[in-house]
Amino acid sequence: MAEEPVLVWDRPDRGARGPAPGRSRAQLARAAIRLADAGGLAAVSVRQVAGELGTGPASLYRYIAGRDDLLDLMTDAVTGEIDLTVAPTGDPVGDLVALSLRSREVHLRHPWLVEVPSEALRLGPRGLDHLEYALGALAPLALPGRSKLEAIAALSALVTMLCRAELQSHRSPTARQAAQAAYLGAAAGAGEHPLLTEALAGREATPPGDDAAAVFERVVHRALTGLLAPGPGTP
Repeated sequence: MAEEPVLVWDRPDRGARGPAPGRSRAQLARAAIRLADAGGLAAVSVRQVAGELGTGPASLYRYIAGRDDLLDLMTDAVTGEIDLTVAPTGDPVGDLVALSLRSREVHLRHPWLVEVPSEALRLGPRGLDHLEYALGALAPLALPGRSKLEAIAALSALVTMLCRAELQSHRSPTARQAAQAAYLGAAAGAGEHPLLTEALAGREATPPGDDAAAVFERVVHRALTGLLAPGPGTP
């Protein structure tokens, strides 16, 4: 029978095998984050983290089972950079928009975060704190817990998607992306999709001060307004 997986959070912080270990989960996380900040998620491996710490890869297996554990440590550590000391105002939408803006800052500071494979429950101690804060922001709403969790999950996915798009916009377009943009422009100008032509024409009139943060805030606000509205099946 296959052995049940043990999450990194259920392992002793400083290892349990071999001679007295001198590392901690926080040290491993910081080393992995340095590598990812410099070279993206592809730069992170057990071997590379061991090299960053000046030790051998085998020594790290006292603390982690493999690369997935490193991703858990990294994700949780940077989640802890999101300021949760801001007291909720009692406006659920406004409070979650503000939380999302603070999350955006962390994503832009650590671009590799949008590359972390999505898992339904990639939660560690700081992630649990973040979830608790978001649920607290939703406390004034008479929604069932399931609806609140669905809204938070959808919001998390939206934040990641928007940050990924924003980070991509800062890079020079690839030849394929340039060709795709040209195709879209030609299709809009052909007259066969009048609604698309109208929508793209309206996009040119960008309001003053409508920067990436303003677009992010507007989209998140609209999404949350819909997510938190009573819907079919809501008591």
